[in-house]
Parts: sequence; C-alpha cells; structure tokens
Amino acid sequence: MGRSRAGERGGGSVGAIAVLVLLGGVAVAGVLGNKHDELPPVDLTTLTASSTQTTIASAPLDPEPYAGTDGLVVHPRAEAALYTAPDADAFAKIGPSQFGSTWLPVVEKADGWVRVLLPSKPNRSTGWLQDEDLDRAASSYLIRVHTGSRTIELFEKGKSLGDWKAGVGAKATPTPPGRTFLLGSIIDKTRSASPVVLPLGAHSPTLDTFGGGPGTVAIHGWPRPDVFGAAISAGCVRVPRTALAKLQQVPLGTLVLIDSK
Repeated sequence: MGRSRAGERGGGSVGAIAVLVLLGGVAVAGVLGNKHDELPPVDLTTLTASSTQTTIASAPLDPEPYAGTDGLVVHPRAEAALYTAPDADAFAKIGPSQFGSTWLPVVEKADGWVRVLLPSKPNRSTGWLQDEDLDRAASSYLIRVHTGSRTIELFEKGKSLGDWKAGVGAKATPTPPGRTFLLGSIIDKTRSASPVVLPLGAHSPTLDTFGGGPGTVAIHGWPRPDVFGAAISAGCVRVPRTALAKLQQVPLGTLVLIDSK
C-alpha cells in the first residue's frame, strides 16, 4: 500500500475536492490469498457501494467498538462483494478508491476471510471480505480522540508521538464515539480554515451534511487557537498545526479510537 498511506485526510465539509495521495509509512505485506470453498457468483451491479456517501442499513455493526487491532489493513484491488458473515449473503460492495486508495482496518479474521470497518453509514458498519485479491499492509500507528478531555493522541508501536488539545463536537453535534479509521488525506487550498483535511470512516450522528458534503467527520486544522480544548465543532476534530503535520504522515486505514474520556 504505499502509504496512500494505509492513510489520507478529512474535514468538516468533505465534497468534491482535490485529493493528494501520499506514499510511504507502512510495512507492505503483499497479497492475502487463502483459498476457501467457492461461493456462488455475485452480481456486483445489484449491490450498493459502501462509501462515505451511502447508507447501508443491512451492514453488521462492529461488535467491539472500542477494541484495538493488530494494525492489519487491506486494500481491494478491484470492486469486491461484502458479506454479512463468512460464506453468508453479500449485502454490499466496496471499491478500490475513496479519497485515493481504499485501505480498511481488519477487526476480525476467519479462514479465508477478513472483517473490516466500512466508510458508509451507519457508524460502526462492518463487512466481511474474501481474502483473495486483497493487498495488505501493517500500520504501526494509532490515533486516540478523547471527547471528555478534548484531546487527541498519536502513537506509533505503542509509543506516544504527542498529545494535543483539540476542538471536538458540541453537545448538539457530537463527535461520534467508537472505532473508525483514517479514510483519506486531502489538500484543498480553497479551504481557508484548513487546506489539509483527514476524513474518517465516521459520520455526524445529528447532521446529514457539512457544507454540501455527506456529513463525514474529519480531523483538520483551525486558524484560531481558542477552539482547542473546546466542545465547539459540528462533529469534526480540530487540531493545532503541529498535530496536523504529524497526523498527515499516518497511513490510510490506521485505526482511530474515539471515546468519552
């Protein structure tokens, strides 16, 4: 995966904006490919694509929304069916690109299968992928967001790379809790508040849109320091410039744990 980064970036309004995909920062492990009993063919044209723009009510929800992972992330090299369980029914599909390359964190494994977090609504959606034709990589990073203390932390191999005060969602427009992931990395120089935006695979629980975008929650900067340490945003996580510079180096697919501590 190069780093398109097992990572890319997000912001308060994620719409049609320029995408910069960076390379590097993860250990590429090659292609998953354990064989399993052959399933009946799936007509992908009949399935809804899981993306930050879509809602798929039939997606199974993450059973351990605050657990860590071993850092494995996967990339579908072509459009692939998503299943409710191994050898069960296909309910959606996932493509190889979202904001650049699609890298998804693996939260569970079975013989010939991996369960991944998805970018579509509802929050905490998951799906099972057959592990054939998936590229895989390992992200050694972890991002933690604490909405109670209004802070953000970055770790690599369990070692802290920094912690900062952050602006988080206001009471009426909270930052959604649970585990999600770094979905994209965007540079849009027309955005005066923060040209760098790191979209997450999570969405506002109270707003359907941010400025015309799909309500995708993101990590991004802010020009005024008074927001850091405040519950003030529409759901996104606003961080200082020094934090954003380090977070830009994090691979796509990296786990983000959001809690109320």
